[in-house]
Amino acid sequence: MKKTVLIVDDSMYMRTLIKDALEEAGYEVLGEAANGESAIDQAMELNPDLITLDNILPDMIGIDILKVIKGEEALKSKVIMISAVGQESVVQEGMSIGAEDYIVKPFTSEQLIESVSKIFG
Repeated sequence: MKKTVLIVDDSMYMRTLIKDALEEAGYEVLGEAANGESAIDQAMELNPDLITLDNILPDMIGIDILKVIKGEEALKSKVIMISAVGQESVVQEGMSIGAEDYIVKPFTSEQLIESVSKIFG
């Protein structure tokens, strides 16, 4: 049974990069979201095994989306936060709310797959 993924990033380029890497590694991408509202809707509807979550979106920040997904809705989805912001405080906050990992852009496909593999170990 393939693990399922929801990709959240406002950049079409990044979504494509992540999707290609994950599909090549044998994961099934169920959906893509370019903003927070869509991300939350799709996460609730699809309940994916994994969500890759960009921290800076046009309408909200990833940390706030994470609070909804892990808090109010208590989804079982694993979350990898992805951001150009590698500030220690932001990373710590994401991890404390429930993210499994935090990848700083730019990153390689190998780094992404390594992170995902560790989570599903």
